[in-house]
Amino acid sequence: MAAAAGVGGLFSRGDNKNSMRGLVSFIADLRNARARDLEEKRINKELANIRQKFKDGKLSGYDKKKYVCKLLYIYILGWNVDFGHLEAVNLVSAQKYSEKQIGYLAVTLFLHEQHELLHLVVNSIRKDLMDHNELNNCLALHAIANVGGKEMGEALSADVHRLLISPTSKPFVKKKAALTLLRLFRKSPSIVQREWAERIISLMDDPDMGVALSVTSLVMALAQSDPDQYRGSYVKAAQRLKKMVVEGDCTAEYLYYKVPCPWLQVKLLRLMQYFPPTEDTHTRTLIKESVQQILDRAVDAPKNVQQNNAQNAVLFEAINLVIHLDTEHDLMVQISSHLGKFIQSKETNVRYLGLEAMTHLAARTEALGPLQRHQSIVIASLRDRDISVRRQSLDLLYSIVDSRNAQPIVGELLKHLQSADYAIREEMVLKIAILTEKYATDIQWYVDISMRLIAIAGDHVSDEVWQRIIQIVTNNEELQSYAAGHILQYVTGSHSCHETLVKIAAYVLGEFGHLIADNKGCSPYEQFLAVNLKFNNCSTNTRAMILSCFLKFVNLFPEIKPQLLEVFEIHSHALDAELQQRACEYLALANMESDGLLRTVCDEMPAFPERASALLSRLHQKHVATGDKRTWMIGGKDVNAEAKDASVANNGTGLKRAFSSNGALSGWAQAPATSTNGTAKVNGTNGTSGTHPSSQLSSDDLAGLDLAFASMESSKSQNLASAAHLSPDWEIGYNRLLLQLEGILYEDAQIQVGLRSEYRAENGCVILYFTNKSSAPIGSFTTTLDNRAPEQLRADIKGLPDTSVQPGQQTQQMIMFEARNVFASPPTIRISYLAGALQALTLQLPVVLHKYMDAASLSAEDFFKRWKQIGGAPREAQRVFGVTARGASMTLQSTRTIVEGLKWGVLDGVDPNVKNIVGATVLHTADGGKFGCLLRLEPNLESKVGISTSNLALQHDWRANNESQMYRLTIRATDEAVPPVLMKLMEERLSQGDLAL
Repeated sequence: MAAAAGVGGLFSRGDNKNSMRGLVSFIADLRNARARDLEEKRINKELANIRQKFKDGKLSGYDKKKYVCKLLYIYILGWNVDFGHLEAVNLVSAQKYSEKQIGYLAVTLFLHEQHELLHLVVNSIRKDLMDHNELNNCLALHAIANVGGKEMGEALSADVHRLLISPTSKPFVKKKAALTLLRLFRKSPSIVQREWAERIISLMDDPDMGVALSVTSLVMALAQSDPDQYRGSYVKAAQRLKKMVVEGDCTAEYLYYKVPCPWLQVKLLRLMQYFPPTEDTHTRTLIKESVQQILDRAVDAPKNVQQNNAQNAVLFEAINLVIHLDTEHDLMVQISSHLGKFIQSKETNVRYLGLEAMTHLAARTEALGPLQRHQSIVIASLRDRDISVRRQSLDLLYSIVDSRNAQPIVGELLKHLQSADYAIREEMVLKIAILTEKYATDIQWYVDISMRLIAIAGDHVSDEVWQRIIQIVTNNEELQSYAAGHILQYVTGSHSCHETLVKIAAYVLGEFGHLIADNKGCSPYEQFLAVNLKFNNCSTNTRAMILSCFLKFVNLFPEIKPQLLEVFEIHSHALDAELQQRACEYLALANMESDGLLRTVCDEMPAFPERASALLSRLHQKHVATGDKRTWMIGGKDVNAEAKDASVANNGTGLKRAFSSNGALSGWAQAPATSTNGTAKVNGTNGTSGTHPSSQLSSDDLAGLDLAFASMESSKSQNLASAAHLSPDWEIGYNRLLLQLEGILYEDAQIQVGLRSEYRAENGCVILYFTNKSSAPIGSFTTTLDNRAPEQLRADIKGLPDTSVQPGQQTQQMIMFEARNVFASPPTIRISYLAGALQALTLQLPVVLHKYMDAASLSAEDFFKRWKQIGGAPREAQRVFGVTARGASMTLQSTRTIVEGLKWGVLDGVDPNVKNIVGATVLHTADGGKFGCLLRLEPNLESKVGISTSNLALQHDWRANNESQMYRLTIRATDEAVPPVLMKLMEERLSQGDLAL
């Protein structure tokens, strides 16, 4: 009856749509409740049956798989099946693939990375990873990627890496292994070992596009974390991109609507943006050719949406790369015209990407004029129907502001602020506040805009904004009286004045109210009345600031002291402990017979110290917590100029500045701190008094200052191309080529490295020849140059070797070296290639200071004249040393050969002793010019008697001691930096004797 009455009640109100909808909902609820009851009964019955089957233990593999599948379905419906977890784990070790597959599926659904049963699966997974069955490998990799946490990753990462680099692994296994390593790296970066870097990078040359795509995704994440270790991927990316885009090296299955593998192109283009622009001419040429081809293809109208999307994805990433390189003028002109069209596109995605790329361009370019021509279009985009486009338009407007257009743009932003989305209002307020401060040209505009900003969007004004206004007013005397009068107008003229304005009024009037006390409408009583009327409508923190303001009024305006004491008396009984303590202590201070303590406590606040801007810090924090780490910051060129120092604050001139028609309020400082409850206290002691805001800065106040670039910084990794990792037997060819222009630098059973060089004045050209001596082809052939003296020796790679070298074939590489000044450290080169496993060697190139010398011919008179002109120390170096190489000997002929090979002109007949060698040469450098160098080498070939070299060095006639196989070498040069370097090189080579001749 009740049910009938309920239904009747529904229809008694009329047979309308609402009543019918209510009836349908009522019936549906009854059906759902009944269905849930039936489902629970059925599931409980089935679970009891499955539990009994497992308990009996007589199930075949097929039956186990069947019942685990049932458990999976029940689990997906939301019911508890904990008793089946162990059975699923046992099924992982089954022999049949179908059973193993269900076991792995169940493990990935039932278990999580902290599950207590997970350790039971590790051995089974390791066994499947080491299996020769690729399907079992893939099942294991899926389980690790979906379930594995830090502990599982540490236990199995080496096996995953082995599958990735194994030459016997199938491409689809390598793809899954790369993505599994990426998943583990995101869980715990320490899982991926640093020594794997070179081997992982080599896989970017894999002939399978899918493997290259997966490995590139892995390298992108690793390079962001450790760019030094993965810098070799830069050249790989440039080479692979050219092969795809220019040479058309792309298999049919990866050709997406006539666009060669757009996913890989985008990743390669973005990967190169994680590193500083290369100085190598050849690599830049590769990049320019690829980008030019991408831009040319973008001109062709695509025939369908899919092709359009693919082309645009590649195009915008190419544009970002060109902006990052920031040197290719022709390309920059092209992309500027492209971007102007993109931001007017009818497609939302294209408009967004165009605005983002233009924001990137604004962060890099010196001249904002071309971008400011699109200002009206960008402002119109603030009203776009898509929130992401509106947000990106705001970023672009903020980036293209300068002193010429600051006021119009700030005005437009203030107009739009009233109707802007709540999602972007706080960020818009922050950017308006920064622009107002940075480009303020007069007092009135800065104060008016700041007050208007708070009045319009007070709820979205963060504490940093109003505290920053207080800082600026405090540090600039010309602002103080105007700001006090203006804030009083806001507080007096509006009953709905926002609380943030009341906070500013409490501080500014308490500090500077006396400056306007004689103005009409600004008497002390009117100031007191305006602030006191807002007291009851404010929060506790603001009330505490008002009480502090009133205490300062007691000191400044004795005529209204009775009204102020009354306020203190009333609130000395407040329930809030903070207000009560303040009121009581302020009342005690005001009633003292002597006002000495009161004056001390209420003394004028000192100027704020120069600190980094909290507004900028807060803004930059919003853009650092992204999955893809930026190589640039939102803002103009000045914001990004000091990126290497990771400190934007250094760009400002400080809080204290002079307002002028051509100046900008460009000081940046830290926001004033508040007390623990958020109130700014007056100077003094005993809890009632506050300290200067700068003295209460906590570590959180500075949080995020360096985050924008901290992502770009990493700990120094081992550089395998450095001299610290030179391969065994590298000295043999190196010592020989110190005296020759061409020859064999290194040779083993698999590879031969030949070298040919030519030097003219300060310029040198080195060509390296790499010959595959093995009977099998070698792949992923890579060279990495390490220039240890980049400021003194400029290296420019003009060509790269082929990545694949067939048996008996040869590839080559050209490198140009320019001696800009005196350098001491020769460059080294890392050579790595795949020949079954990764093979690598590091060699030192015979590019030394001697190579940039030209032998000179002097008469005996000229030699001694110049020898005396140069004089002794510091432009002289002298050393006594002997032959140290085992089995080596020294003769006059071999010594002369070495000296002449080191580019000294031997002057015969100059020294009275015919055994002595006298030489002259001219050293050429680009920046330092030419240096004249003179040499005198005194060898001793007599029979050995045995006396310490230290004693020999002290003897005037050192050969009188009969020490054989010894040299005394004296070098003088017109610059004091030259002799020590030449001395070291001469000693190293002469001490080898005639072994390397």
